[in-house]
Amino acid sequence: MKSNKLAATAILLWLATIAVFAWLFVHGNTTAGSDGRTAILLKTEERGLVLAEMRGLLSATQAVLDGANQNDMKLVAKTATAAGMGSAADVNPVLMAKLPVDFKSLGMSVHHDMDEIAKAAEAGVPQAEILKMTSNTLTKCVACHSAWQLKEAN
Repeated sequence: MKSNKLAATAILLWLATIAVFAWLFVHGNTTAGSDGRTAILLKTEERGLVLAEMRGLLSATQAVLDGANQNDMKLVAKTATAAGMGSAADVNPVLMAKLPVDFKSLGMSVHHDMDEIAKAAEAGVPQAEILKMTSNTLTKCVACHSAWQLKEAN
């Protein structure tokens, strides 16, 4: 009888732990922001990592636009590939747990878009289509920056 209670308690604790992790995975570590956006609360170094990744994506986007405007599809493919899903592979799972699922989805879709832009450039897709694809990707950047802000957790 005592072992049944112990087993039931262990299962309940296990389920509660899973529920907490699932909630964190979806909602992240957030609070209301000061300007109407949702604030994601991160440690200083975590915030720095996310901001550095965003700056890297912005730089890659600028280089893709330069390459497309010069009709240099090798530059477009090389730059877009470097900012693709491969660059998102080494993400810290603790940091990912703090990011809301919508934020993660937007970020991953930008990396995926970069891979698609690279494939298109390698396949000889016309310059106008590359520019359109890049514009669509930038729309996601604007949406993300309109919805979220990164704040340092106390």
